Amino acid sequence: MDNTYRVRLDKNEFTFCAAHFITYAGDICEPLHGHNYGVSAEIVGPLDENQYVVDFIAARDALLTITRALDHRVILPTSHPTIQVRQSDGEITAHFEERRWVFPASDCVLLPVANTTAELLAHYIGQQLLAKLAEQGFTPTSLEVAVDECQGQQGVCRWGS
Repeated sequence: MDNTYRVRLDKNEFTFCAAHFITYAGDICEPLHGHNYGVSAEIVGPLDENQYVVDFIAARDALLTITRALDHRVILPTSHPTIQVRQSDGEITAHFEERRWVFPASDCVLLPVANTTAELLAHYIGQQLLAKLAEQGFTPTSLEVAVDECQGQQGVCRWGS
């Protein structure tokens, strides 16, 4: 029987506070609101010559970099079918039907997602983490990222087996 090894990153430091709104049920758009998001990641792979899956410190620092870039920002989707997001003159404008929001560009993070749900935030963060791990020469067998938006409500995305 083969052994499977995993590393789990689940620290208080992997949090970010951000504002967002989502659409649901076709034509309903939530009011702008915020969450204190918590992020965790599980990285699976074989043991290397040092007898670990991945360097804890390198993986931790990568996840911290990703979550800090989202902290204290307004998160907006750029691939939403009905929310239009535009940037000009140092401002970001978002439109949904008759509603319009204007933010300083420096307060926003534009994400290539269709909606800023916890599930798609987990996907985005996981893609960023995979890229950072690849820069270090590591490709996990699988990766699971969870984004908790309300202490026990998580969106999860998994790559690999």
